[in-house]
Amino acid sequence: MTELHYFPARQLARMIHARELSATGVMRAFIAQIERVNPKVNAVVTFRPEQALKEAKALDRRKGPKPPLAGLPIAYKDLVATKGIRTTLGSLVYTDNFPEEDALLVERLKAAGAVTLGKTNTPEFGAGSNTFNKVFGATRNPYDLSKTAGGSSGGAAAAVACGMLPFADGSDLAASLRNPGNYCNVVGFRPSPGRVPSWPAANAWDTQPVLGPIARTVADAAFLLSAMAGPDARAPVSISEPGSLFARPLMRSFKKVRVAWTRDFGGLPVEPEVTAVLEPQRKVLESLGCVVEEACPDFKGATEAFETLRAVSFSLRYAPLLKTHRSMLKDTVVWNIEQGLALDGTKIGRAEGLRTELFQRMRAFLEKYEFLLAPVNQLPPFPVDTEYPTAIAGVKLGNYLDWMKSCYYVTITSHPAISVPAGFTPAGLPVGLQIVGRYRDDFGVLQLAHAFEAETQVWKRRPALAA
Repeated sequence: MTELHYFPARQLARMIHARELSATGVMRAFIAQIERVNPKVNAVVTFRPEQALKEAKALDRRKGPKPPLAGLPIAYKDLVATKGIRTTLGSLVYTDNFPEEDALLVERLKAAGAVTLGKTNTPEFGAGSNTFNKVFGATRNPYDLSKTAGGSSGGAAAAVACGMLPFADGSDLAASLRNPGNYCNVVGFRPSPGRVPSWPAANAWDTQPVLGPIARTVADAAFLLSAMAGPDARAPVSISEPGSLFARPLMRSFKKVRVAWTRDFGGLPVEPEVTAVLEPQRKVLESLGCVVEEACPDFKGATEAFETLRAVSFSLRYAPLLKTHRSMLKDTVVWNIEQGLALDGTKIGRAEGLRTELFQRMRAFLEKYEFLLAPVNQLPPFPVDTEYPTAIAGVKLGNYLDWMKSCYYVTITSHPAISVPAGFTPAGLPVGLQIVGRYRDDFGVLQLAHAFEAETQVWKRRPALAA
């Protein structure tokens, strides 16, 4: 019981329901781990232990059946509105922002019994896959404190990796669930657009950004997703299937399942350390019964489509801040907003057309192969004080988004994708495998990731500082 904070979330939930553990005892274990480890990694940026303990004690006094996540702590990404709890969006503009209502995600997880323990760090407005901001500073990689934890859900991934949380929520536009999952040796799952409804939202019809789970195991990611997912009338693109679909067992045979394997998405630069870790994993897939073939969809037009539609989103949400708080915004955010403001209808229309073509090509490709297997990131975790990589494998990059192509190529197709731990570089830095599934086959992606995880057991390697 001395490592209660590293128990699987599903196991903790079962034990709390059976009254083998108290919600109070579980909460104290996670609070103690945060107090011990968080000063080293700076993952949890708003911390409310007294209130969380009070809620846990109330759950212990409650008679009768408990909701599925009863007593499990959650710390929401600092982009998610939490009523009465500081929500900064990683921006100096919102340093003293205390929302008057909860986001839908918070409503839903509270109803499922999760107890709010705090907020996790994120880059300014979630822009960029390196978690740092002028409000709280940088989140550090638990496996090497000199390196980035990734982003934009870097605080969430680092907290889960360190046993400070059993699981966490995150969001993903370019790479923000998969990248930090990869860099922190945890699972980061980008579900299909609409799987987890988002409200409030500046554009309720935007299907590029999604909400999803981060956990140490695929089973725990599915467990959290079962409480996150399901339709809501306030989110018009939400999928009608209930979240309970993800509470089912993940076991499945993969005998003779055809999967595609790509080292580089058809020509992206990839650092040799990443390839060296991933190539041996082909044999793991084959041992599961998969038929592994080298193949890759055509991602022509992905960069133009993604950058254009991302810029539209940034201008819609943040353009007013250019007039009122420009000096408080980081350069890359200003660039992305101005990029959006400079667009015209022709360029936006072309981007939507390219996105449609990319979806159809990926759909057709995955009729032949059930899954696409690929790198999550094209390079291992880089120094935390480097804002973003400017070159990969000797190839110069053009802007702060370019190094995330191995993730946003998938984003623009609207297909579900997961990062699952796959190994470590000789320097001890995590490398994940990205598994992309058929349109809305979120459960199938979780099943293959679960099978891969069971064979490799890489997820069991914990950060030394958190032991």
